[in-house]
Amino acid sequence: MAKLNDIDKAAAGKGKGVETLWQFVKFIVVSLGAFVIQTFLPLLIKLPMSDAFLHQSFTWWIFHSTEETGLGIFLAANISNVLAQIVSFFINRDKTFNSSANIAVTLPIYIVFTIALICFSAWLSPTLINFFTGYVGENAAISISGAVCGAIQFFLYFPVDKILFHKKKEEKTDDAK
Repeated sequence: MAKLNDIDKAAAGKGKGVETLWQFVKFIVVSLGAFVIQTFLPLLIKLPMSDAFLHQSFTWWIFHSTEETGLGIFLAANISNVLAQIVSFFINRDKTFNSSANIAVTLPIYIVFTIALICFSAWLSPTLINFFTGYVGENAAISISGAVCGAIQFFLYFPVDKILFHKKKEEKTDDAK
């Protein structure tokens, strides 16, 4: 991790633009991990579910599903999305933005923003699954839907995280020995 800290310091020394670009590169790497979780974990989550549960249609609030995008698929997609965002929050706070921002303040804001994005994705996902299922089959449609929703989230999270995690960690000195 000392190597990463050295690169962070070098980027910061070259100005805000280079520092932000370097943070964006790190954000991409973290987001790729979240992307993998969000895209492929639903396939694992749905394995123990019965076909009847997977394809059970339901209506709740703004969410309406058909047999193609049933309750099991809805749950698998959203559980994986929540897990991906939890992982992203802590890694981006610590490694991408080197932030010491107060978790008690930033986490609730992040949760509200995440819930809004998850609701949007949960609304959009069945539409995408229905559209793509006719062309590529159910599993591929689920993965494509997760990828599209993940991409939308990616482009919205960076500026929000940059604002939330603006407070930098203080440098540790060797004088504390």
